[in-house]
Amino acid sequence: MIDLTPLDVRKKKDDFRRAVRGYDPAQVDGFLDLVADRLEDLVGRELRLREQSDLLKEQLAAFQEREKALNEALVTAQELREEARAQAEKTADLRVREAERQAREIRRDAESAVQGARRGLDDLRVRRAGFLRSLRTTIEHFLAEIEDEEKRGFAGLDIDTGEESEDRIAGPPEEEALNAADGDEARDGGPAEVADPDGPHESNYGG
Repeated sequence: MIDLTPLDVRKKKDDFRRAVRGYDPAQVDGFLDLVADRLEDLVGRELRLREQSDLLKEQLAAFQEREKALNEALVTAQELREEARAQAEKTADLRVREAERQAREIRRDAESAVQGARRGLDDLRVRRAGFLRSLRTTIEHFLAEIEDEEKRGFAGLDIDTGEESEDRIAGPPEEEALNAADGDEARDGGPAEVADPDGPHESNYGG
């Protein structure tokens, strides 16, 4: 295809040969001017269309880049969402396991505390029973000592009738010696302790 410009058409007027029976030069020149004008209009429109085409191509390329960036952003967001969900599930699972572990430890400590309290209670019961037995033994021992002292205190005494017994006034030598010993002990500050073969030989107040 030969490139033809409006200037080429206008210059073509001088290139045609003159003939006797040729076309009317004025009509030919007018047609050539019309063709040149139309061609100039077409060339200008083509240029504008090319510019628009280039602009549209640039816009299309920009839109394609944006679309590519959006697709990549969507893919990245999807990956991040999946990763975040997986991390959240992992974190939740770890927290649940930690909570279960702590619950087991708390329950184990509570059971150990209950067992320790039970052992302490059993020990207190044993000690209480031992203390009561010891207290009972001590009380019984004191009661026995009191009974023995009462028996010693009233042994050999007669009922007071207001008159002295002749046996007490003139008793055998052994009784007089015993009465003399009682008098000496009374002067010393207390009654003498007479050994009793049936009574206890040693006082144990520790029970």
